[in-house]
Amino acid sequence: MENQKILILNFGGQYDQLIARRVRECNVYCEVRPYTMTIGEIQEFNPIGIIFTGGPDSVYKEDSYRPAMGIFELGIPILGICYGCQLLAHYLGGSVTAAKEENVREYGKTLTFYDTSSLLFDGLAEEGISWMSHGDYMEKVPEGFQLTAHSERCPNVAICHEERKLYGVQFHPEVNHTENGIAMIHNFLYKICGAAGDWTMEDYMYRCIEEIRSKVGSGQVLLALSGGVDSSVCAALFAEAVGSKLTCVFVDHGLLRKREGDEVEDAFKKWDINLIRINAEKRFLGKLAGITDPEEKRKIIGEEFIRVFEEEGKKIGKTDFLAQGTIYPDVIESGKGNAETIKSHHNVGGLPDFVDFKEIIEPLRLLFKDEVRELGRQLGLPEYMVMRQPFPGPGLAIRVIGEITEEKLDILREADCIFREEIAKAKLDTQMNQYFAVLTNMKSVGVMGDGRTYDWAVALRSVTTEDFMTADWSRIPYDVLDRISSRIVNEVSHVNRVLYDITSKPPSTVEFE
Repeated sequence: MENQKILILNFGGQYDQLIARRVRECNVYCEVRPYTMTIGEIQEFNPIGIIFTGGPDSVYKEDSYRPAMGIFELGIPILGICYGCQLLAHYLGGSVTAAKEENVREYGKTLTFYDTSSLLFDGLAEEGISWMSHGDYMEKVPEGFQLTAHSERCPNVAICHEERKLYGVQFHPEVNHTENGIAMIHNFLYKICGAAGDWTMEDYMYRCIEEIRSKVGSGQVLLALSGGVDSSVCAALFAEAVGSKLTCVFVDHGLLRKREGDEVEDAFKKWDINLIRINAEKRFLGKLAGITDPEEKRKIIGEEFIRVFEEEGKKIGKTDFLAQGTIYPDVIESGKGNAETIKSHHNVGGLPDFVDFKEIIEPLRLLFKDEVRELGRQLGLPEYMVMRQPFPGPGLAIRVIGEITEEKLDILREADCIFREEIAKAKLDTQMNQYFAVLTNMKSVGVMGDGRTYDWAVALRSVTTEDFMTADWSRIPYDVLDRISSRIVNEVSHVNRVLYDITSKPPSTVEFE
């Protein structure tokens, strides 16, 4: 029997995938689709509920994003968030206008008062902090709707029509800043939509395996195994699905961390797959010689990966599919859909126009990093691989700032290894989501012994995050940072300075390039 599904219609909001994440955390399957879905497509999708995301537009503009006509007559429960709430008001007889008075515009943390007789707020505290972000105002509430929340500055914070199961909130329940926000989403899913909570990562795994088998049929699959968590979980998923039809090409491009190649090979010994390890260090470094622009590095590495796979595919024989471990943050940051391009990823924007395969299969495309890790556990990957530090497809190429050389890579490998060793010794590795060293393109004056030095500065980066869409820098104890710095400058040649990055995301990204 098919899982119950929630449909998330994206109106250009920045939190669409975070909403999806929250729904899945409640063990309900969901998919994010564009707001342009037709009534027929929605009916075919057959959701038990619909969530309208926020968005940057104003509903009263002529060219504003709007759902299909008739969506409110389908009898499907709807939760409108921020812009989605204003859609309910605007199209069901209410009125939304630009806020003319300071007391109805709200941004950031706001004390909010809830009517807990509404199913959406059932069982919750009558007041709490919510995260607001709206400059428009519901001037008139549609007939038949009740006001179910207000703040000191805005009387119309939430509305509902219990009989029609239509709910709208001006704030964002999906973000951590909103107290009891996940409980509100849980109420919508279970008390309003009647969800059974029948979706788990184990279930997702079995469905993926069946879908892969169905799509591949008698074809052959070539998988791009980079050694990171995403590509490794993808490889394990295909190994379970198609077995001997899968060939994993592990390209040692000379941009891996210390001892990483051997560790990847060891992790896949339990599966009966065709694993080919290619030493392509000279090839990649030759292509990257003299290149300093990070986007150009990504494009070159992405294209060279594909060229290697094409060549191996021809050696192997007929290869119908290319498998990749692209995950959703990659897609978001590469500017797909309505998101602004931040940087391209080798699995997304870095691919050349011509790819010599029938189709690219990306089964992890809708998963966040923590979901990918859980899927890896379900597939039986060793814990050291599942909890492996996130590693970008271009590898150390984007952690060496500026031009890449073999000497710089060796310096970075040693510094990064020391950083990871000391974090593990301090038992801090489970408290941080990603940590690594970067070789900057800056040299500085130093003193070692009685002599003057002029050598490289290494930067350390560590972040804590739930979804990698936002991240905070890790508060590593000073004594641990001291040991790390001391070891690096004493054990790694040509490094005389260690820096620690204390910038969150945003405004920076996790990686330097």
